[in-house]
Amino acid sequence: MSRLAPVRNVLKALALLIGLCGVLGLVGYALAGVRVASVFVFCGLLVAAAAYWFADRAAMGMVGARELRETESPALHSTVERLAARAGVLKPRLYLLERGPLLALAAGRGRTSSALALTPGLVALQSPAEVEGVIAHELAHIRNRDVLVQTSVVVLAAAFVETSRIGGWLERALLFVLGPLAAAFVHLLLSPKREFDADRLAAEICESPHGLADALVRLEQASELVDFQASPATEPLYTINPFIEEGLAALFVTHPPVAERVQRLRELDPEWRERLRAA
Repeated sequence: MSRLAPVRNVLKALALLIGLCGVLGLVGYALAGVRVASVFVFCGLLVAAAAYWFADRAAMGMVGARELRETESPALHSTVERLAARAGVLKPRLYLLERGPLLALAAGRGRTSSALALTPGLVALQSPAEVEGVIAHELAHIRNRDVLVQTSVVVLAAAFVETSRIGGWLERALLFVLGPLAAAFVHLLLSPKREFDADRLAAEICESPHGLADALVRLEQASELVDFQASPATEPLYTINPFIEEGLAALFVTHPPVAERVQRLRELDPEWRERLRAA
């Protein structure tokens, strides 16, 4: 894992802010000169500030998650708190995704303010090592500040996609234009490498790569059996890609293949097969 990942993600967030203000400034200047351009830039700064402070709540609202109280699942809260301490981050706020296959996602600003959501199936999974592996993976995204970029990008990309709905009979044409534009925006700022880095850090947090490796296989199998309905623009937030890779959803795929991730995790402990046979 690159030690520069948090710095790199902060720089990406700043680039996103500058780009947003620049585009708004150009639009304002084209419409009515410098005065309107300055107003548009100021509005861009307000939007950026709102995204910085509230994007995690917006992301949780987009996927239909509700906050999970400690009294509802004390064991899960305790597990997350323990793993967060190992990861060197503050315990994230916990949310529950009411529907969907075995899934988890993280959103927020980074180490000091974040949110973690899980589906009931994952919460009830009878394999503590796998649950801890998935949680550790999301905590790794928080530690690396991947969530800062992911959350901002997802909220803005989803806004692009949803804008097409105001088009009436032009909706399909607008989606044809705005969908690929939003997807290009996502791929510009989010690299599949962030998943490999998070997997590696999760293995360090759990002191073993095999819980997460087994969980990734289980999550992929579950996603093939259960249909998941949400905005395809939210794909970067999840541990794996839960969407069928066709149509609009195929444009937003940012996760590397699960098989490659599992292989890399197993390679962190190359002697695991021999130990398994000996047991």
